[in-house]
Amino acid sequence: MALNVEVVATDRTIWSGEARAISAPAADGSIGIRPGHQPVLAVLRSGKVDITPTGEDNLELDVTGGFVSVDHDTVTIVIDETVESEMNSD
Repeated sequence: MALNVEVVATDRTIWSGEARAISAPAADGSIGIRPGHQPVLAVLRSGKVDITPTGEDNLELDVTGGFVSVDHDTVTIVIDETVESEMNSD
């Protein structure tokens, strides 16, 4: 089972696809998301969003804020903007 993920900014889609796991800098502390996660809506603070896609290299995004929504293995990450490079592959 995988997560259906979409990372968007106000003007474009930054990344979309399937992932095994996500780690994001929520306002209350880091949040880890895997398939089967309970529904949640969390505000993001500045930090790194790490995505472990299925069949691809890990992605790392430096973000300045936004929010993450999880519902039935669908994850939407809306970011204010990215810092420095948009995406870094490990």
